[in-house]
Amino acid sequence: MFIATNRFKVKHGSEAEFERVWRERDTYIAAVPGFVAFDLCRGPEKEEYTLYISHTVWAGKADFEAWTKSEAFRLAHRDAGASSNRVNYIGGPEFEGFESVLSLTPGEKAA
Repeated sequence: MFIATNRFKVKHGSEAEFERVWRERDTYIAAVPGFVAFDLCRGPEKEEYTLYISHTVWAGKADFEAWTKSEAFRLAHRDAGASSNRVNYIGGPEFEGFESVLSLTPGEKAA
């Protein structure tokens, strides 16, 4: 399993617009091979911003990498900088990728 996250520092007052953009956009991701799940998460409020992460789960790192090179990825991100999607960020998104070394589901114990 591979987990891909992007951190977004959204200036106070722009949170509703940020969430609206994500809610209304067409992600093209549901049919991509290896895609497992997506969450947009609101985190702590800091002095200048609210922290958000996009959290995507993939069957493996190769599936994620294939997604980033796909037409679906290009379509999903084509309006990222559009004026209609204006949100006040502090810096750009910060990507972090993680390969699972241990995964548990309800009722399982670590080996």
